Amino acid sequence: MRLPVHDRLAGGRLGSFPNSTALQGLISTLLITIIVESIIVLGYCIWSEKPVRPILLTSICANIVTQSLLWGVLSVFFQHYIIALLITEAFIWVIESLTLYFIPTNQLRCSEAMSLGLSMNLVSFALGWFLPV
Repeated sequence: MRLPVHDRLAGGRLGSFPNSTALQGLISTLLITIIVESIIVLGYCIWSEKPVRPILLTSICANIVTQSLLWGVLSVFFQHYIIALLITEAFIWVIESLTLYFIPTNQLRCSEAMSLGLSMNLVSFALGWFLPV
């Protein structure tokens, strides 16, 4: 007997959320990314005397959107994981940097936003590459 699709995705357990392992992975990855990138933002804001709250909030909101985008792309293009990962990460860097730049309360010049975005994403990418999450 074949289980319905939603039950097969849930590992055959009735009454559980379909693909809950992937959802748990997304949530844990998102939390780690937000923590790591928030540390970078805090350090940058203190060092460059920029407003902490708006930049931190912008970073967190952008991360929620871009991490969802990354997971979506990687699940669609899983056959070409590395290429999809690198292209999407570059795209995420641009999205997050422009988001940081275009929020007026952040008080960031374009070059500052691009540098901060690159720093945030390089550190979280490098950490994510080596963590078994």
